[in-house]
Amino acid sequence: MGGTVTTDGVTARDLGLRGPRGWAFRAVSFEAGPGSLITIEGPSGSGRTCLLLALTGRMKPTEGTAVVDGTELPRRMAAVRRVSALAHVPGVTDLDPALTVAEHLRERALLQWRFGDSLRALLRPRHEGREERRQRIDGALTAAGLDLESLPKGARTAVRDLERAEALRLSLALALVARPRVLGVDDTDMKLSDAERAEVWALLKSVAESGTTVLAVCREAPEGTVRVSTTGADGATGEDGDRDEDGTDGKEAADALTQAGRA
Repeated sequence: MGGTVTTDGVTARDLGLRGPRGWAFRAVSFEAGPGSLITIEGPSGSGRTCLLLALTGRMKPTEGTAVVDGTELPRRMAAVRRVSALAHVPGVTDLDPALTVAEHLRERALLQWRFGDSLRALLRPRHEGREERRQRIDGALTAAGLDLESLPKGARTAVRDLERAEALRLSLALALVARPRVLGVDDTDMKLSDAERAEVWALLKSVAESGTTVLAVCREAPEGTVRVSTTGADGATGEDGDRDEDGTDGKEAADALTQAGRA
């Protein structure tokens, strides 16, 4: 990922988010140091995705405060968005099944170079820009554990031909192209085998050990993580009772994802 990144971690105090259908989550408090693997744990429909989006500056909390990488929420949501990236979030980071892996990576690196980096980077000679983008892609692929040579057609493999775990790794790589200080990952363990799940958790721990604070949504967190639950006594309750089998948080999460896509 191009070197160790230092962050100030994540702290939440009585964080809550209420929508038209009731509380998505409420009274969430925790503290995690820089480079932590923070697991947002709970069943589908318990507000996990909404909490992930709130902590990455994509959705405004109703009550409470949080500090992410030294920046206060909800007061400075835009600043948090600039230092965070999302992966594997339905409706926000969806992969285009018709595009190849290489096309996704080139597009993300070019967008990062044009809109995410400093003006000084834009003024570099063209060949330096190409080299910088290549290094970003290579570093992101390494950090995400995605070996292009292992894919059916290498980098020319279409997304529709990827296995579920490979698609997750590609989504992680695309997020890591930005070299974020905070990485949010949704539905980390959904529909993966036990072996694939273990590999993904080992990968996320590796990303966290490099200095990037990781927020990962899951049904059941592994040992050795900072575990945050959305199902406490004051957590997500009643009005938003839709429960989807695919890991989404019902109507409230759909509203959150729409807002995140516009952010």
